[in-house]
Amino acid sequence: MEQQNPGPGKWQLFRIWANIGLQSFGGGASTIFLIQRAFTEKHKWMSIDEFTHFWSLCIPTPGINLVAVTILIGRKFGGIGGIFVSLAGLLIPSAIITCLLAALFQHIETLPAVQATIRGIIPATGAIMLLVGLNFAGPLLRKSSKEGIFVLLASCTIIVLCALAVILFKTPAIVVVLGAIVLGALFFAPKQKPGSVSQQGDEQQ
Repeated sequence: MEQQNPGPGKWQLFRIWANIGLQSFGGGASTIFLIQRAFTEKHKWMSIDEFTHFWSLCIPTPGINLVAVTILIGRKFGGIGGIFVSLAGLLIPSAIITCLLAALFQHIETLPAVQATIRGIIPATGAIMLLVGLNFAGPLLRKSSKEGIFVLLASCTIIVLCALAVILFKTPAIVVVLGAIVLGALFFAPKQKPGSVSQQGDEQQ
């Protein structure tokens, strides 16, 4: 089992989140990739399974999922203070630069060089989103394969059905998430072993 390092202090936590925010070109996919790489690969403060668990908790929640996962990680390493430090590091520096760039972009958006740059950014963002998807799917499929062929097939089925629902049928995200919750409850609910009910009844008597 891979050993995790001790968690960061408040100032280090702020610097890490500020560094993530300042590098988050391309939106949510690049940000979640940077968060995952910083906390699970570079500093090894979290396992990939724990990070995936945190992100899974944020998916069904409304609003900005990145803010939700920032709160969870900040609370894990710094309590209530860690939440405020993490949010400040992620949002404030990048928000200031974004406002300045947005004001500048209004004056240069029609330049051919700027349009060519934007066309190059879109494929890069797609590549990052694909990598993020693989990073999330990898631990899930490895864990499912250890639990048996049925669990592995169930996981693959949910992945394929959700992808087809979004790509082919343009299903809203909330419907896909709720559908995945229902399928997960059907496929992965703990099965009660035969005789366990009677055994619990004997223990209560």
